[in-house]
Order: sequence, then C-alpha cells, then structure tokens
Amino acid sequence: MSLNARADSPDAGKRGMCIFQDKSRKAIKTCSAQDDRPFDFLRVLLDGAIAGGAAGVVVETALYPIDTIKTRLQAGSLWQGKIVLKGLYSGLTGNLAGVLPASAIFVGVYEPTKQKLLKCFPENLSAFAHLTAGAVGGAASSIVRVPTEVVKQRMQTGQFASAVEAVRLIVAKEGVKGLYAGYGSFLLRDLPFDAIQFCIYEQLRMGYKLAARRELKDPENAIIGAFSGAITGAITTPLDVIKTRLMVQGSANQYKGISDCVRTIVREEGTFALFKGMGPRVLWIGIGGSIFFGVLERTKQILAQRRPVAQNSNSFKLE
Repeated sequence: MSLNARADSPDAGKRGMCIFQDKSRKAIKTCSAQDDRPFDFLRVLLDGAIAGGAAGVVVETALYPIDTIKTRLQAGSLWQGKIVLKGLYSGLTGNLAGVLPASAIFVGVYEPTKQKLLKCFPENLSAFAHLTAGAVGGAASSIVRVPTEVVKQRMQTGQFASAVEAVRLIVAKEGVKGLYAGYGSFLLRDLPFDAIQFCIYEQLRMGYKLAARRELKDPENAIIGAFSGAITGAITTPLDVIKTRLMVQGSANQYKGISDCVRTIVREEGTFALFKGMGPRVLWIGIGGSIFFGVLERTKQILAQRRPVAQNSNSFKLE
C-alpha cells in the first residue's frame, strides 16, 4: 500500500482526529491551569478601590456643572424647568467627600466579584457575571452614595449653603432617615444602571480585545465608556427623574412613594416630564463614562505595572 493510500485511509483519519483532540485537551488543560491561579482577593479589592476612587473624583469634578443643570431641570416647580447658571459648583467639596469612598467601594467590590464570577461561569455567561457584579457593587456603595446624592441635590437646588449645614439640618428636621430619602428609587435607578453600563462596557471591551488581539489604548477605552454611558443614561432617565423628585422634596412629603411619584408626575405634568433632563443626563454620563473608564483603566494599568513581574506574566487576557 502506498504512502498516499495510508494517509487517505479511515484509520489514518481517526489517528489524525485523535491527535487533534489530544492537542485540544492539552490546550484546555493549560487554560484551566492558568485559571486556577490563586485569587488574590485583597490585592484586587485594593487596586479596584484606588482606581475607582481616582476615577470618581476626576469625573465628578469635571462634570459637576452639567449634573447641577440636570438636577435643576428635573426638580420641578422649585426651578420651574429653567436653566440657572448661578452656583453650578454648589456643594462640590462636600460631594467629593462622599464620591471618593463611594467610588472606591463600588469598584473595590465590583472587580473581585467580577473576576470570581468569571471563573465560576462558562465563557458564554460572561455578560451575566458583569451584570451581577455591577449590581453587587452598586448595592454595596449605596450606603455612602445615597446620603451623598441627597446632600448634593439639596445644595444644587439652593436649599442649603454648605454640606455640613445640609447634613445637620436634614438630620434635625427629618432624622437620619432623611439622608436616605429616595433610597428605594435610588436602588431602582442605580442598580439597573450600574449593571447595564458595566455589562455593555465590559462586553464591548472584550469583543474589541478579541478582534484586535491586543490590550486597548486609552482613547479606545474612553470611546467604549462614552458609548456605554450614553446608552444607559438615556434608558434610565425616567428612573432618574423619580429619584430626584423623591430626594429633593424634603419634609414636605409631596410624594408618598415611587408609584405615587410616577402617577403624580404623569397626571400633573404629562408623560414627557419623566424624560426631563435627558439631554444633559446623556451628555453628562456619556462624557463621564469616557473620563471614568479612561481614568479607571489607566490607573489599573499603573498599579499592575508596579507589581512584581511574575504577577504580570500573562500580557494578554480577556476579562
């Protein structure tokens, strides 16, 4: 029998298939071995907290005026839907005191949760891992984010002159629960927002890295962050309006809850009122997503480069 005949025989085909399957198994085993590396929870948490805190402070400082305009548009009769340019940075200093720990907690919880879930779930469920991690990070940081948001929005609408005065008077008139006004609506808005935004960002980033076969550059991270932020911001505008109304109403208690707030707004102002401030919100979150994710990824890279070389051996990794 000739060599060509042997090569074309069914047995030869089976042997070739076995060799191919053996190589595939080895590749899978190698991959699994890499995934079984010890998970340094504290390092991931700390790096995430540092990167998140830095990104949160930068984006909040840069875009605070746009957020103030958006809040005043959504606040209703207090500002009569007018854009007032006075005091656009009102409450920034006090807000940063809350944004820094809130952003640090969010990313500090999100990163290890994401990495742990990605190891537990198959690759085709990576979106579920990102959604879940975003929601968990949002829930953890809400303890700080809600009081920060309440104080910020009360100051943006001119109710208080300083953050210290705001906290003192809110607690005196409404109790500690006043600092958590609109907590339910905040979670209703921010948990879906965080989950959707980070899921869109991570999935787009994974796809881009897979296609490019390299790490993304800063402008690319920024563009993906802007797109994911703008889309998510537009989708969640009605939830943001509801949250704003509940948080700025103070002790007047104009609304009895989320459902009452929705019914009252639609009855008195029309359905369109639920989309007030969408323009500034999409602009703010789109630009904010660009800055936030750009600073976040750059800070994570700087922190990774400062670690020993042995920990940075896998130069290309899809997360």
